[in-house]
Amino acid sequence: MVVFGIDPGYAIVGWGAISFKSNTYKALGYGSVETQAHTDFNQRLEYIYDELYAILNRCRPDALAIERLYFQTNQKTAIKVAQARGVTLLAAQKLKIPIFEYTPLQVKTAVTGYGKAKKPQVMEMTRRLLKLDEVPKPDDTADALAIAICHAQAAGSDLRQAMFRKGI
Repeated sequence: MVVFGIDPGYAIVGWGAISFKSNTYKALGYGSVETQAHTDFNQRLEYIYDELYAILNRCRPDALAIERLYFQTNQKTAIKVAQARGVTLLAAQKLKIPIFEYTPLQVKTAVTGYGKAKKPQVMEMTRRLLKLDEVPKPDDTADALAIAICHAQAAGSDLRQAMFRKGI
């Protein structure tokens, strides 16, 4: 199974593609889509869409896993992140890639076994699970890989399989 993870944003969108086979993870590729701060916001959204569509079209993953938005104290930032997340989801939808959402708590639990793990712990476990020499940079890229790992674990679980069968 090939899973494409996304850490949504509008300045930096982290992405990572992994394969998961026989309980082994392998990083297939990762990086970030970055936009310039003083660029018109609509142009930033277009750039994010175009870049992610091209990457997804090349990768053709079995699933896209993305972090579910949670309430932020800065509502203006939350709205912009939601818009960037929307164009990301549109790119996956246009390519008919199934989309799955996970909360930060679910990602931390899947990667470290502890839902209150700190960011450095999640990043280090992501590095270890993927057998990488160093933690990918920027942090958004490591987060995207962690989200992909979360889906790979959830997709193979008995609970997830039961949910698929029942259409939940």
